[in-house]
Amino acid sequence: MRTTITFNDTIFRALRMRAIEADETVSKLVEDAVKYQILEDLEDIEDAKTRENEPSNSFDALVLKFKTEGLL
Repeated sequence: MRTTITFNDTIFRALRMRAIEADETVSKLVEDAVKYQILEDLEDIEDAKTRENEPSNSFDALVLKFKTEGLL
């Protein structure tokens, strides 16, 4: 599939230079980066599922505890 992506000029120059150094296309580098991000997200989702039954603590309660203990 073909699409258009808009990059900041500086980022695109760096990406293009990286593609040249790696003897890859810009498209291949972008596709690999997106695949990596999707896989990382899937790992995060799987990790969250394994922890869904753990007790949770509110941030406010943690701050209060730290204040009570003189840490803040």
